[in-house]
Amino acid sequence: MRFPASSLKAFTAKAFESVGVPRADAHTIAGLMVEADLQGSDGHGIFRLPQYIRRIQAGGVNVKPTIRVERSRAAMALVHGDNGMGHLVMKFAAEHAIEKARGAGAAWVGVRCSNHAGPASLYARMPMRAGMIGLYFAVGNANHLPPWGGVEMLLSTNPIAVAIPAGAEPPIVLDMATTVAAFGKVKTKAQRGEPMPEGWMVDREGKPLTDPKRVHEGFLLPLGGHEGGYKGYGMALVFGILAGTLNAAAMGRDVVDFNADDSTPTNTGHAIAAIDISAFQELDEFRKNVDSLSRDIRGSERMKGFERIFLPGEQSYAKFAERARDGVPLPEPLLAALNQLGGKLGIGKLG
Repeated sequence: MRFPASSLKAFTAKAFESVGVPRADAHTIAGLMVEADLQGSDGHGIFRLPQYIRRIQAGGVNVKPTIRVERSRAAMALVHGDNGMGHLVMKFAAEHAIEKARGAGAAWVGVRCSNHAGPASLYARMPMRAGMIGLYFAVGNANHLPPWGGVEMLLSTNPIAVAIPAGAEPPIVLDMATTVAAFGKVKTKAQRGEPMPEGWMVDREGKPLTDPKRVHEGFLLPLGGHEGGYKGYGMALVFGILAGTLNAAAMGRDVVDFNADDSTPTNTGHAIAAIDISAFQELDEFRKNVDSLSRDIRGSERMKGFERIFLPGEQSYAKFAERARDGVPLPEPLLAALNQLGGKLGIGKLG
């Protein structure tokens, strides 16, 4: 079934309000979660609502945080999230980075004491909409990756997103985990009763693991897979240091598995950078140059078997338009889980 974005936002906001989140904050979180669904980040949108509500009810999240800047210089800041919902904390951090970048030309804002905030591109897009290049890093909320050559899971999917504005062409938006697949995709496969493709996970002996209900028997493969996985491992480590260790946030053994633990604060770390394009050249000229580059790449000679060359973010851009027009599709198991949640919270069913 498909649902209009407005219906999903209203249901999500009601759910948060019912567990004590202030009305304005509830609507902010709901808007960002549904934006994730609109762009096709199905493992990070309304799919996460039951888990978020469960953590709030267990005391794992502060519903009325005092989000604040702890340290600040001309082109940087460190934000303390006061264990608030990650969406609120990261919106605050992104807006602060944009404000600083207008004066300094570029700004880097680190975050600690936050929580899961949804897909990385949500926050890289915020500077992009202000005529800037946005970069986002995060430490994932559960470790699913061992160091290259090891079997002890000390790293997470630690994603990166980069959002670059264009003119007539879709913006270029890279959003990727440092593993072959984000764990949210594994969770959606499990809910739908679908197998995982080979190459996403392996067991502790290195054999393919395709049953998402057996995830605890293995771990995600880093980008590069069996042969070049040392590259993904290296990125997971470095991005985790930038988003976690640098900000005195959880990293390595300190990461709390929020899938298994609802009550312990996660001290999630993020980092966001904003680069003001106008500090380097006229924004309109930059947009034209990005458009030209996009058209050159898309129109370049294709390898046999490929019908089209896509640029990063082009498919999510098209999906956003399609879902905004036709509604967001919700698989039956997810709809059932949301309606069950609505009944428990006394807010009614979604559909």
